[in-house]
Amino acid sequence: MTAPTLTSPPETSSPAKPARRRRRHIRGSRPGWFVYACLGVVLVAAIFPFYWSFLIGSGDAYTIRDPNMSWIPGGNFLANAAKVVGDPAVNFWPALWNSIYSSAVIAASVVFFSTLAGWAFAKLRFVGGGPLLVFVIATMAVPTQLGVVPLYILFSDLGWTGTIGAIIIPALTSAFGVFWMTQYLRQAVPDELVEAARVDGANSFRTFLTVGLPAARPAAAMLGLFTFVTAWNNFFWPFIVLDAQSPTLPVALSLLQSNYFIDYSVVLSGVLLATIPLLILFVFAGRQLVSGIMAGAVKG
Repeated sequence: MTAPTLTSPPETSSPAKPARRRRRHIRGSRPGWFVYACLGVVLVAAIFPFYWSFLIGSGDAYTIRDPNMSWIPGGNFLANAAKVVGDPAVNFWPALWNSIYSSAVIAASVVFFSTLAGWAFAKLRFVGGGPLLVFVIATMAVPTQLGVVPLYILFSDLGWTGTIGAIIIPALTSAFGVFWMTQYLRQAVPDELVEAARVDGANSFRTFLTVGLPAARPAAAMLGLFTFVTAWNNFFWPFIVLDAQSPTLPVALSLLQSNYFIDYSVVLSGVLLATIPLLILFVFAGRQLVSGIMAGAVKG
C-alpha cells in the first residue's frame, strides 16, 4: 500500500504592483525667492550706471544740475555723440583704432605666452620650476606705479614715447595669466595623456600644440577676454606715455573735461560710445566666458 502523497496547493503569483517612481526633492536644489531677489538687486546695480549715463547723455548741459530731472531719457544722445566724434581735440576714430589694435595685440600675446609658460610649469619638470613660479606670482604684489619712472626713461631713450608700441611692449606678458593657466593645465590635462604623446614620438612643443592648446581653450578664452577689457580701460600708463596725436580712447575722452565748463552730457555720451565695443565683445564671447568659468568650477 502506497502512502498518499501530499501535494501543496499551486502557488498563485500575486499581481505585480507597478513600481512607483519616487521623486527625491533635494533641499536647496532649486533657487528660492531670496536667490532671485539677490540676483535682481545685482542686475539693477549693474545696469543702473549705464542707464544713468544714457539718461544724462541724452539730455543737455543742464540736465545733471536740474533738481526736477526726468528719469525718461531725452532725444539728444545722437547729437551729443556727434559732438564727441567730430571734436578735433579728441581724435575719436584714431583713438578707437589705437584702443582696438593695442588691446587685441596685448590679449593675444598674454594668452599665448601665459599658456606656454603655464604648460611648462604644470607639465614639464625642470630645475628651479617651483621657486621660479613663486617669483612670478610674487611680482603681482609690486605696484605698477613703482615702475613708471624707469619705464618712461627707458622708452624715452629708445624714442618710443608717443607711439602705440609704448603701451603694448610692457603688457605682452602677465603674471596673473601665467598663474591662471598653470593652475588650469595642472588639473585639466592628465599626466598619462602627456606620456602617451611622448611615446608616440611628439616632442615637448608638439605635445603642447596637440594636447595643451585644445585643453586650455576655455581658460584661454576667459583670460583673453578679461585681458582685452583691462587693456581697453587702461588709462594711467597711456596717459603718461602717449601724446594728443596718438591717444587711446580713454585718454582721448579725458580731453572732454579739459575746459572750464564741463558738459557732462557730451562726456557721458563719449563714455557710452567707448563701452559699446566691449558690450559687442561680451555678446560674441559670452559662450566661451561661461564655458571657461564652468570648466574652472568643475576642475576646482
